[in-house]
Amino acid sequence: MGRGSNSNHTIIMMFVVVLLAQLRASLVHGQATRVGFYSRTCPRVESIVRSTVQTYFRSNSTIAPGLLRMHFHDCFVHGCDASILIDGANTEKTAPPNSLLRGYEVIDDAKAKLEAACPGVVSCADILALAARDSVFVTKGSSWQVPTGRRDGRISLASDTSNLPSFRDSVDVQKQKFAEKGLETKDLVALVGGHTIGTVACQFFRYRLYNFTINGNGADPTIDPTFLPQLQALCPQNGDGTRRVGLDTGSQNRFDSSFFNNLRNSRGVLESDQKLWTDASTRTFVQRFQGVRGFSAEFGRSMVKMSNVDVKTGTKGEIRKICSAIN
Repeated sequence: MGRGSNSNHTIIMMFVVVLLAQLRASLVHGQATRVGFYSRTCPRVESIVRSTVQTYFRSNSTIAPGLLRMHFHDCFVHGCDASILIDGANTEKTAPPNSLLRGYEVIDDAKAKLEAACPGVVSCADILALAARDSVFVTKGSSWQVPTGRRDGRISLASDTSNLPSFRDSVDVQKQKFAEKGLETKDLVALVGGHTIGTVACQFFRYRLYNFTINGNGADPTIDPTFLPQLQALCPQNGDGTRRVGLDTGSQNRFDSSFFNNLRNSRGVLESDQKLWTDASTRTFVQRFQGVRGFSAEFGRSMVKMSNVDVKTGTKGEIRKICSAIN
């Protein structure tokens, strides 16, 4: 009896430990959000956001990657709380990593339409999460269900953007930054795969083309030698640093898995992207995501996971009337 009791007690304790760990994970990822949160209070929310994104995308295709990046940058600072949308001196919007983001007018327009349809109900944070999903959809990517119920944050400081992933980060640094948000290596690689759409300014990778080696006279040796002249032609050494180049060569306007094929072929544009192939800990996932179906499914899962990082729900935030200003 004694041994049996001890054994049962051990099993119960192990179960409790596992349960507590799962509960903690749920709290960390803000599981207070749920699919269909507005089904009664604003049933047209998703159709309004999607139609708004589609309208802007038809006249300017750069809107899609812009909204996707904006959501990512928002979630990495104080969680997914639309703090990136707030105007003002020294807000997140003014920080260097966010200076070239685009698509704010899409969120403002969607918010205005939703305020007309259901005043004071839908948060700007949820609009941004939905718009990011719809940006993938309009670029021929897959769709997924977006849990909603986030509230908007009241704090937005440029100084808080220092933890955003950088184009010079090593894989270890990238993994650390993602881990701090409860995201795994698989999530890191999947989410960076969002670079399958959009462009980047020459100023963020030109150093790889001319002054990368120790003596400052050579290019990054991890760049495919046949690809290097193409990049140099697009970004001359003393040329316009704001000129934009596709992050996924040959497929920058379509959400697919070719980005990972380019990494395999040493044709990643950003240094941090190419390192996902050269580092063994991330190469496995790059290889796995070279198939469209596997990448699309994982990207959706990782987006849901990221969009629930440190979200504000209940009384912890507000529902802004105008996304660019706190109430």
